[in-house]
Amino acid sequence: AFIGDALAHASFGGVAAAFVLGVSIYLGAAVAAILTALGIVFVSRRAGLRFDTAIGVLFVGAFALGILIISRQEGYIVDLFSFIFGNVLGVGQDDLLLIAAVGAAVLVLVAVFYKELLFTAYDPAMAAAAGLPVAAMQYGLLGLIALTIVISLKAVGIVLVVAMLVTPAATAQLLVQRLHLIMAVGAGVGVVSSVVGLYLSYHADVAASAAVVLTATVLFLMTFLFSPRRGILGLRQPSILTKPEEGYSSPR
Repeated sequence: AFIGDALAHASFGGVAAAFVLGVSIYLGAAVAAILTALGIVFVSRRAGLRFDTAIGVLFVGAFALGILIISRQEGYIVDLFSFIFGNVLGVGQDDLLLIAAVGAAVLVLVAVFYKELLFTAYDPAMAAAAGLPVAAMQYGLLGLIALTIVISLKAVGIVLVVAMLVTPAATAQLLVQRLHLIMAVGAGVGVVSSVVGLYLSYHADVAASAAVVLTATVLFLMTFLFSPRRGILGLRQPSILTKPEEGYSSPR
């Protein structure tokens, strides 16, 4: 959750710089988010700092840079509003093609390196002992998160993108245990939230992006209350952490 929030806010520096330079907003956001992701891994590994410490230092700096840049520009508020708060109804065909291309690339990379990413995320020390390039896996994972955030900016904005990264996955974790199921169910929750949120925003004449996020939040709260596995009003089972896949062995 924290890394998603950090990269979303860090991308604001790139958005502001791209706006001033007159280049693609997506390019600016991608450069800022990826550089921040790489910097987080580099600083935490080289300086011996905790991961969350490096995140806190770098994302605040990148976000502050964005504020500094746009504070010197007149008329920036309206132009950057959609990238701050989102404008899903303003997403055009080119945006959809970009989202589809990057989304497909992310899915392919996750599928190809699934075991390596899983092993590294759960036990980096053991992964290193097994011969995996832990640093490369960490750089790659944060890079994929950064790209996912960047292509979501225009639809839901910097402020709300974190909710769409975290809330569907959190909802799925209340329903299923295995990571691959959490990924699948979380994606489904995201799709349902988007469709229902857009429908409600049209009929209630409210902001579409906010309606989508609030729909996802309501689904989470309903699951939190009534989930058969972990809901507080459901038939609760003992709380268990998400576990790696059964029969998993360290990849070589």
